[in-house]
Amino acid sequence: MSQFTVNGKFQARGGWQDFESTVDAENEDVAEERTYANLGSQHGLKRPQIQIEGVEQ
Repeated sequence: MSQFTVNGKFQARGGWQDFESTVDAENEDVAEERTYANLGSQHGLKRPQIQIEGVEQ
């Protein structure tokens, strides 16, 4: 497994908030899915409230 850095923004109460997250994943698609799952569970967000702008290894 590799480490990926995922960055983007999510919808918060006061507007859009930037984020950067590091996840262990097999490829970029799995890294995006884990980021959606992590942010959704931590902040109570739905997928349309999260915008992923980039994924880097």
